[in-house]
Amino acid sequence: MDEIDIWRTAALLIRQHGEDASFVAGKRADELLAQNDFLGCTVWMRIVHAIGDLAREKPREGEAVN
Repeated sequence: MDEIDIWRTAALLIRQHGEDASFVAGKRADELLAQNDFLGCTVWMRIVHAIGDLAREKPREGEAVN
């Protein structure tokens, strides 16, 4: 999955699930891990991290801001 698709999926999950978006994505990652789909699990964990980045209210220390 391309990086842009990770961010699009994260934004979509935030719109659909609000504060529960990380939980929904994490649950999907867990389901895929239980099925031994390690690549799929990795993709969904990237989505979880993207959700966290999009939901942050302040930049990390030293992070550039546009």
